[in-house]
Amino acid sequence: MICVFPVADYVFFENSSSNPYLIRRIEELNKTASGNVEAKVVCFYRRRDISHSLIQLADKHAKELEEEKENPTETELTEKQKHQLRHRELFLSRQYESLPATHIRGKCSVALLNETEAVLSYLDKEDTFFYSLVYDPTQKTLLADKGEIRVGPRFQADVPEMLQEGEADERDQAKLEEKLWDPECPLTNKQIDQFLVVARAVGTFARALDCSSSVRQPSLHMSAAAASRDITLFHAMDTLHRHNYDLSSALSVLVPAGGPVLCRDEMEEWSASEAAMFEEALEKYGKDFNDIRQDFLPWKSLTSIIEYYYMWKTTDRYVQQKRLKAAEAESKLKQVYIPTYNKPNPNQISMTNGKMATVNGAGPGAYHAAGGGRACESCYTMQSAQWYSWGPPNMQCRLCVSCWMYWKKYGGLKMPSRAEGPEERTSPTPESRSRGHAPRQSNHMVPMRNSNSPKSSMKTKQAFLLQATRLTKLARHMCRDIIRLRRASSLCCYD
Repeated sequence: MICVFPVADYVFFENSSSNPYLIRRIEELNKTASGNVEAKVVCFYRRRDISHSLIQLADKHAKELEEEKENPTETELTEKQKHQLRHRELFLSRQYESLPATHIRGKCSVALLNETEAVLSYLDKEDTFFYSLVYDPTQKTLLADKGEIRVGPRFQADVPEMLQEGEADERDQAKLEEKLWDPECPLTNKQIDQFLVVARAVGTFARALDCSSSVRQPSLHMSAAAASRDITLFHAMDTLHRHNYDLSSALSVLVPAGGPVLCRDEMEEWSASEAAMFEEALEKYGKDFNDIRQDFLPWKSLTSIIEYYYMWKTTDRYVQQKRLKAAEAESKLKQVYIPTYNKPNPNQISMTNGKMATVNGAGPGAYHAAGGGRACESCYTMQSAQWYSWGPPNMQCRLCVSCWMYWKKYGGLKMPSRAEGPEERTSPTPESRSRGHAPRQSNHMVPMRNSNSPKSSMKTKQAFLLQATRLTKLARHMCRDIIRLRRASSLCCYD
């Protein structure tokens, strides 16, 4: 079976047979010199990929969003739901990378979370994720995404009731809008048009007299084009309105005693170098004007940058760039066809003469001897059509088919790991990780491994047998919430 993956699709990428899939968005598809297809992708990060301090910041942000909701979630989430929702949360980044298209393993869906939808709804959708924060892998920071959908009482205005006839308006008139033009003015459309022609002529003459303008617009044609922009027309109409639509009075203001009035907009105020920097920033950040101002044009105000952008879109320069990008897009691939990946995973536990043969390269017969009868580490089932080794080799853990696919797609186990207290699952201390027999997973349900090696990041310790008396077993059963078995066994090992 062949699957089609067009540009802008959210997809799973596999970069390791044992680690969870990467989640990426396809931005471009390029053919290399060797004939292979590479995908330029936007990176999304899971909770397991960022530091514990940033995880706490993300949880605080989610709590604040919940508190700000007009109708907060009424149903209390169970521990299992909270656990699985952590696997659905992603963090967008501005980072791009190129990956071979043959590493695509399937499609998924990623959406920006907004305060009007219930986060619990994502658990009912397969291969669906959400994000609300932007992660900077270089600066190690989390920021709220500026592209949020602004819906809710914080953004929508309260419309007052319509005043009845004869009812007094008690609003503060100073805070209301100011009238700038009266469509019922005594002037005809022809008289207004004639006045605007005079205003353009005055603007062209003023640019001819101004030294800096004559350098930027050396020809009469360029000066006339600059004088015909909206800034000149707005000034002319405002002048008419302020002089009660008296043409003679308004004309005298257009050309005062000191010379003709020169009105400039952002297109004329910006230098050529500033315009080039703006185009470079727009190519990098898109319409993220805050980042454009911060990294490229800090001496410009945000209002000035936004105003310049909308004027720049009316220029020939914008039209030329748009045509050039359209031509480039036509030459690029729109989609890629990838056959369904059906090669066996190296982590599959094969059968040899009815026995489990290998686990993570642990050697023939190792699994059968150490844990052939172990249950699935996630759902605790004892039956599965196929088993997969999971975690450090010395732990001899395995997952069933269903839980293995959950691990690959969502980056965690369906259930919280047994024999671990809530504190150990969510926030293990560095000391606890450095001890022998450390928890088999980190705070984000990740096998403790080095990124470039399938081996455990800890030295494999000699297996030992801890015999307990009946009284000890009874004490453990009665004091299950007090005694942490993993910590107790670790201490016994050191004794």
